[in-house]
Amino acid sequence: MAAALLSRRLRLLLILPILDERGNLYHLLDAREVPLLDVEYNRGEGANGCQPTWKAETCTRTLQQSSTPPSPAEQHQPLLVTPPRTTTAPRPTIDIKHIRQNTELYAQNCRDRNYPVAAAYPARIVELFAKWHDKQREARGLRRRANLLRRQITDPGASRDDPDAEVDEEAVALRSLSREQVLEEAREVKAKLSVIQEVEDQLTTEIDALALALPNLTHEAAPRGEEPRVLSYINDHPEPEPALSDRVWRSHVHIGSELGLLDFAGAAKAAGWGWYYLLDEAAQLEQALVAYALKTATLAGWRQVSPPSMVYSHITSACGFQPRDANGETQIYQVAQSDDDAARGKPARCLAGTAEIPLAGMKADTSLDEGSLPLKRVAVSRCYRAEAGARGMETKGLYRVHEFTKVEMFAWSAPNLEAAEDLFNEMVDLQTEMLGSLGLHCRVLEMPTADLGASAARKCDIEAYFPSRRELRNEGWGEVTSASICTDYQTRRLATRIPIAGKQVFPWTVNGTAMAVPRVLAAILENGWDEDDMSVRIPEVLRPWMDGMEKIGPKRRV
Repeated sequence: MAAALLSRRLRLLLILPILDERGNLYHLLDAREVPLLDVEYNRGEGANGCQPTWKAETCTRTLQQSSTPPSPAEQHQPLLVTPPRTTTAPRPTIDIKHIRQNTELYAQNCRDRNYPVAAAYPARIVELFAKWHDKQREARGLRRRANLLRRQITDPGASRDDPDAEVDEEAVALRSLSREQVLEEAREVKAKLSVIQEVEDQLTTEIDALALALPNLTHEAAPRGEEPRVLSYINDHPEPEPALSDRVWRSHVHIGSELGLLDFAGAAKAAGWGWYYLLDEAAQLEQALVAYALKTATLAGWRQVSPPSMVYSHITSACGFQPRDANGETQIYQVAQSDDDAARGKPARCLAGTAEIPLAGMKADTSLDEGSLPLKRVAVSRCYRAEAGARGMETKGLYRVHEFTKVEMFAWSAPNLEAAEDLFNEMVDLQTEMLGSLGLHCRVLEMPTADLGASAARKCDIEAYFPSRRELRNEGWGEVTSASICTDYQTRRLATRIPIAGKQVFPWTVNGTAMAVPRVLAAILENGWDEDDMSVRIPEVLRPWMDGMEKIGPKRRV
């Protein structure tokens, strides 16, 4: 029998489910109220007997017809897109009270981080909470009335016969009503309470969604604005005064082609631009970099993990990674779902952009032992980034690609700044040690608020010198590692808890790159290039995994 379709009118204030071009369901979060939207409900489907059917074109049209025009800031910042939370997803616990009590702190934090739309969320949360509180007060009055009606229905003579019963004018007035009148009013009160409950649920859903969309509060060490602060340098600059040197520099693309190490043309045919083949010594060099990073981290007490490359989309979102960046460009490869899986409510999956995501998800919805902290893990994985930048000189070659190998460090610490900073400093020290031993000239940066991701309270990047980029951008500097303190941003969203003094609190997380292979490999090729004998010097620390090879030279043609 065909399912009956019911049509309802709903006011969607801030959360709007929508289907993308691949059929994936997301929630669009907007700071504005959107007009009423027709939604068809399919009676008889779903756990509660009512399954909403959404149409992408309807949702898009609704957004376009919003009565409030977007501000200039909103035009440059797209709506936040987050995967819907499934029943199996960890339930986030956000400190709404702290946001309400510190609205300007959170608003200014959003402005500092270049989140202009989100800067309005704290005030909106306060407004919604006030409405919720009014509904709570209204519901208490109705419940009191419902209790009086219930007593009048079940035992109308009880209060009259009880000499100790509290005199209540409402109760006395009820005695004058007939049973039919009391029953009718009871039904009306129940209906009003049901409506209030729906409104309260909508308000709390909106409050939670807005709170989840706020970025982490910023560490005091992070420079406000857009300019990073240089903390230190690693190794001497290979060519501080280029005009006084006759050394010939080459890009890693030229070197890789000259020595037969890189194949971009073949990869473009097989997979498209943004992919690559590493050949011969370059492939061996990738494995050497991975082995060296794992050995260095393991000797420092970091336990190895081999993580999955595919994770639930809600885990990725909880870690602070969104399907689209601030420019509206796709960042994450979503895995297509079958219609049957989507209809059954199975969680969507995506390819992990970094091992940080599956490592954080490893302890989702888990209570940790306080004595086990800190938990230090290191993992090597393939990483997938949908947005690889515009194809141009700045992103040519290995510098920005869709898929690459990376060794990542991730740790859970006690919920305090001192414990987290100890791990953070350890990560930066390990990064400095490894890059320094590779002979690369680098600089350590304290990253500014405008460059912090949603989850990071503090972030330090290390940039290596790329000779081929000197005339193109930033005097040749290019990021090769980063380290971040995320406080309890991820654990609150992943429900990773720790019992301390009888209370369930949230540990802090810290993450950092141990080795981003393609960029470091590119830096080794460029900085180790010798124009005279057309070879690349292999760093000494990598030679045990390179069969003792000291140089990579031209191949003999056979």
